[in-house]
Amino acid sequence: MKKLKKIDLRVSLAGLKLKNPVIAASGTFGYGTEYTGLAEPGDFGAVITKTITLAPRPGNRPPRICETASGMLNSIGLANVGFEAFKNDKLPRLVEKKAVIIANIAGNTIEEYVELAKKINKISHIPALELNISCPNVKQGGIAFGTDPSSAAALTKAVRKVYKKTLIVKLSPNVSDIAAIARAVEKAGADALSLINTLYGMAVDIKKRRPVLGNITGGLSGPAIKPVALYNLYKAYHSVKIPLIGLGGIMDHRDALEFLITGAVAVQIGTANFVNPSAAKDILSGLAGYCRENNITKITKLTGILKC
Repeated sequence: MKKLKKIDLRVSLAGLKLKNPVIAASGTFGYGTEYTGLAEPGDFGAVITKTITLAPRPGNRPPRICETASGMLNSIGLANVGFEAFKNDKLPRLVEKKAVIIANIAGNTIEEYVELAKKINKISHIPALELNISCPNVKQGGIAFGTDPSSAAALTKAVRKVYKKTLIVKLSPNVSDIAAIARAVEKAGADALSLINTLYGMAVDIKKRRPVLGNITGGLSGPAIKPVALYNLYKAYHSVKIPLIGLGGIMDHRDALEFLITGAVAVQIGTANFVNPSAAKDILSGLAGYCRENNITKITKLTGILKC
């Protein structure tokens, strides 16, 4: 059989067209320019910004990051420059890189999310929004929006009313039934879902007998969480009809293939960026090679072909 020379790597997320399915995950690629000289935003199908909030946030006290077996813990605390500084200082530099930009946003109340979504809706260079619903809802006693179907739906519905472009909701795995959350936000107007966000975790310094992280707990990412991420993706794929973006421990093209075959339209690369700044290029090369070897003309033909 003659091997294909060119593979169509293009994908679409509810109308958001990407040249390839590999996306830089929020918080792992900065504002898109920090990797200059190592990796280019244009290597990715899209770049998701570091989480943006209305006002600047200093984040949690250090230490904020520590290595774990097959992964890492982070407790950044959504440290960011705030919307105005992002719009005026960070965004123009990212636009110059000619990347598809997805803004990740967070807030303490639905009203904050809505106000931020309104502002970003007016920015022509940002065609999509990713809601970080793992944040605590201060009006509901600090319970995270993403842990309850009704809260997740209420937030999604409120943002949907004011945001007219592609709306992606990022789901937390720290729930009893992620399928219920997925169905709730789909019904509330989400165009696509990203899953999963990090898992809760902590580490202890046995010499000091203290938590390693300044905030005690943090979010676990990296290869250690891949099986959990795949399971949650599988559950969501069989529960909703909107496109899914898979993430959680994707380090090479084999990992990416597992997510695509399980049901993802695209994948996000997070921890891998810290280990290998060329991860996106390497993964895309591997995906194209797999397609050639299996006589697959389009990457989209891999989505959801899992045999059970």
